[in-house]
Amino acid sequence: MNTPTKLKPLLKKLPKIGSDSNEPKDFTFAYGEQDPMDLISYAGMKEQPSYLVIDGRFVRTLFISGYPFVANSGWLNSLINFNSNIDISYHMDQVEATQALPKLNRKITELESTKRSMIRAGKIVGPEITDPLESAMELRDKIQRGQEMLFQTSIYVALSADSLPELEKLTKLLETTLSARLFFTKVARYQQVEGLQSVLPRAEDVLSQKRNLDSSSASLTFPFMSSELVQENGILYGVNKSNNSLVILDRFSLHNANSIVFAQSGSGKSYATKVEILRQLMQGTSVIVIDPEREYKLLTDSVNGTYVKLSTNSKQKINPFDISTSSKKKRDLSEHIQDVTEIVSLMVEGLNPKEKAALDKALLNMYKHAANKQPLLKDLYHELKLLEQLKLCERLERYISGSLANVFNKRSNVSLDNRLVVFDIKDMPESLRQLMILIVSNYVQNEVKINPKKRLLVIDEGWLLLEHEESARFISGLVRRARKYYLGVSIISQQANDFLKNDYGRAIASQSALRILMRQDTTTIKNVVSQFNLSEYEHNFLLTCEKGDALIIADKNHVAVKVVASEKEHPLITTNPAEIYNL
Repeated sequence: MNTPTKLKPLLKKLPKIGSDSNEPKDFTFAYGEQDPMDLISYAGMKEQPSYLVIDGRFVRTLFISGYPFVANSGWLNSLINFNSNIDISYHMDQVEATQALPKLNRKITELESTKRSMIRAGKIVGPEITDPLESAMELRDKIQRGQEMLFQTSIYVALSADSLPELEKLTKLLETTLSARLFFTKVARYQQVEGLQSVLPRAEDVLSQKRNLDSSSASLTFPFMSSELVQENGILYGVNKSNNSLVILDRFSLHNANSIVFAQSGSGKSYATKVEILRQLMQGTSVIVIDPEREYKLLTDSVNGTYVKLSTNSKQKINPFDISTSSKKKRDLSEHIQDVTEIVSLMVEGLNPKEKAALDKALLNMYKHAANKQPLLKDLYHELKLLEQLKLCERLERYISGSLANVFNKRSNVSLDNRLVVFDIKDMPESLRQLMILIVSNYVQNEVKINPKKRLLVIDEGWLLLEHEESARFISGLVRRARKYYLGVSIISQQANDFLKNDYGRAIASQSALRILMRQDTTTIKNVVSQFNLSEYEHNFLLTCEKGDALIIADKNHVAVKVVASEKEHPLITTNPAEIYNL
C-alpha cells in the first residue's frame, strides 16, 4: 500500500516496530508479513482540491465564513436538521480579556478614523461602518464590566456521498439552506485533509478558520436542545424522529396527568390514542373511553373490556343524579350540585339567574329527601313543581313523560369495575351527544371520588363540549380537579381552533401537561403555534408531517415522534377500512 503523502508526517511520529534492541527485527503477523499501519489504515485516500475520496466514498469539508449580524435562539437549527449525512464540528477557544480589549480598542480606533475621513470627504457613512463600530463599543463595555467574554469560534461541516454528482448536489443544497439564514460557507480548497482532521473528534482545529463571537452569540450557536424523552416507569409512545431513540413517558409523573390531542382527520390521532390505551392497561391503569364514532369496539373485545352502548332504546342506563354516600357531606354535595346544575342547564337549553336559584334549592331538597337511595330526574321535577317553577318543568317534560323519558329518568345499571370500559354514544341523536358526554363524565367523576386509583378518561371528539357554555365549563372544572383523584383526562379533537379560540378550551389546554400535536392545516396552524409557543421547525413539521407523526410536548420537553405499534397491536387498533373489512 502506498501511504498518502499528507499522512507520512503523521506516521513518522509513531515508533517503528522492531526498532528497539529488545524487540525482534522481523515481525510476522497471522496474515503474513505486513506493515502494521496497513492493518489499521483505510484502504486508500485520494486528495483533490475540493474533496477527498476515502474507500470509494466522496467527502468534502466546508467552513462557515460569514455570520448574520443579529443572532437569535437556535440560529443554527437549519444546520442540525439538515436531512443528509453530515458531520459537524465546533471549535471554541476563549480569548482572555487582557488580549481582547487591546484588539477591540484598535478596531474601534480604525473604524472611528474611517468614519471621520468619510465625513470630511462628504461621503455618506453607511451601516457597514456604523454597525461594526457600535457593536465593538458595546462589546468592549460589556467585557470591561464582566458581562461578556470573547471566543474564537470555528464551525466545520463534512459532507459525504457515494458519487461526485451527489456530493455536488448536497453541497449546493447546504449552501442554499444556510444562505437563507444569512450564513455563508466556503469549501476548504487545497485544505481538504486539514478540514477532515478538524472535523474528526480529536479537538484539533487544523484548518483554523476562526471568527470572534461574544459569549451570548457563541452560546446561541448550539442548537443541541435535548430531544430525549425517556422516563423509567413510562410507556412507549413511539420512536424519536431526530435520533431514533425511544420516547418513553409516564404522564402520571408530570404535574398533572391530563392530555390534549389536536390533529387533522386521518392523521392518526385515534390510532395513537389506542396505542397509549393498550400500553396503559399493561401498566395497570384503568381506562374509560367516551366513543362517539364506535372506533373502540374491536379494542374492547380484544382485552375483554366492558362495552356500554348508550342510546334512546338501550337497556344500559346512567342516572345523572347519582352521588356517593360519602359525598353527601356539605363541601362535596355543594360541588356535586354545581356539576348537576350544568347538566340540567344543558337539558333545558339554558337557565336565567332566577331559575338557577330555584334549581339550586330544588336540588338541595331533592338530596335531603332522598335518604339512602339515589334520586331520579322525576324527583327533581317534583321539587321544582313545589317551588312553582312551571316553565322550567315544561322544558323538562320530555325527559319525564315524553319521548326521552326512558333515557335519563332511570337508575344506573353500569359498572366501572373492568380495566377498560367504553361508552359508545354513536346511536344517540346528535342533539343529545353532548349531554351524554357530560353525564358519563360526571358519572366517572363520582366513581373516582369514591375509589381513587390510577385512571384515564378518554373523551373523543372533544370539540362537541365547547358548543355550549355549560358543557365547556363542566369539562374545564373536571380537568382542573382530576389530579386530586389520580385521574388523567385525555381530550381528542380535530378542531384545534374551536379549543384555542374559546376561553374554556384554552383553560383545558393550559391544564394539560401532555400535549400531542399531529398534522395541522393552514387554517389551524397559526393558533396552535401561538398557543404552544412552537419554533419555526415545529411549525413546518406540523404542516408537513406524515400520518402517525406527532409533536409531543410534556411539560417543557418538545419531541417529534413516530407513533409505532407492534404486529399484534396493529390489527386491534387500526381504523383503515381496507384493513378492517379485508378489502
